[in-house]
Amino acid sequence: MKVLKPPQSGSAAGVTAGRNRFGQYERTRAIPVNPGSGAQGLVRARMSTNSTAWRALTPAQRAGWSDLGLSMVRSDSLGQSYSLQGNQAYASVNNNRLLSGLAVVADAPAIATPINIIFATITLTAAAFSIAYLATPLGAATYLAVFASPQRSAGCSFEGDFRFVKLSTAAQASPIVILSEYTAKFGVPVVGNRIFLTFVALSLGFESGPFITSQVVA
Repeated sequence: MKVLKPPQSGSAAGVTAGRNRFGQYERTRAIPVNPGSGAQGLVRARMSTNSTAWRALTPAQRAGWSDLGLSMVRSDSLGQSYSLQGNQAYASVNNNRLLSGLAVVADAPAIATPINIIFATITLTAAAFSIAYLATPLGAATYLAVFASPQRSAGCSFEGDFRFVKLSTAAQASPIVILSEYTAKFGVPVVGNRIFLTFVALSLGFESGPFITSQVVA
């Protein structure tokens, strides 16, 4: 239900507050589903490993990550910008490095800014699922991470459940084919269903802004 209140996000007393394109809203709090999938376990193990490693850093190393975090700006669910704390910067960079197949770094690196994906054309049928993107090819040591939603009704216009599907090779040229990876995770694309996608470029542990789109299965 849409409400007229100051910006709020979170749950209290059985009510969850949030913000979408229509403004501030409140809804009955729902208990999230926890399927305990292998992919979830991998992400949680990665976060646990990085949290333990953060505690083992020297004060000078932690100070370096705190300085780096000031330059790493994100937006929260209310659209407000914030910079990362040192431990958040450490986890973000090293989670992305592990996803890219790179080694964890203890010292804060110089910040890198991967080029944003500015255009994408989706080919989507029950037998083909590929993404043509710009810029192409990707830069040196740059990977494209593809996240996708479960299949939705064609009338859906909003999606909040994106899951990792595939990572490109370094400096890969367009297009990237994801049919087998998507099918293994969500099943064969069904004609008339809508699938939401988001892409980010990863370079040396840093990520670009997301490019979000959707396509109806033809």
